[in-house]
Amino acid sequence: MNFNNIEDIKKAGFTGFKKMSELFIDSSSIPKSKGVYLVLNPNFEKAEYLQIGTGGHFKGKNPNVTLDELKSNWVDNSLVVYIGKAGSETSSATLHSRLKQYFGFGQGKNIGHWGGRLIWQLKNSADLIVCWKPLPTDDPRTYENQLIKKFVSEFSKRPFANLAD
Repeated sequence: MNFNNIEDIKKAGFTGFKKMSELFIDSSSIPKSKGVYLVLNPNFEKAEYLQIGTGGHFKGKNPNVTLDELKSNWVDNSLVVYIGKAGSETSSATLHSRLKQYFGFGQGKNIGHWGGRLIWQLKNSADLIVCWKPLPTDDPRTYENQLIKKFVSEFSKRPFANLAD
């Protein structure tokens, strides 16, 4: 799959392709099954960072990182800025429930969705595009790891908001 080509991403089984701001209001189109999702930076917009993002302070932890860390994590010429998963062999989360948590966290709510938090320090976070791929029989954790490895092989680093574990 070419991470920089929406048609190729669609051929790989991803659907949705909705603006985050739209999904904040109506998330009914997101499947209630496990799977993986991508957050895309449409038109490869140049990153503009917020010193203090919109992410919530879950358990009192500050989700913000320094501007230098944001800059060092940025991947030039990449459409994909985050790869996430919902559900696993040990989690019953669905794409719908996990993305709703993610959006809530990004709107400042005290919700435990720490992964991908750098997205909320981008000025254009509400304009980012989300797409998803249901995986009713496959393990989303394994699929997510494969996507990240493929991304790293192409870009020599992880997607912007996929911090090392």
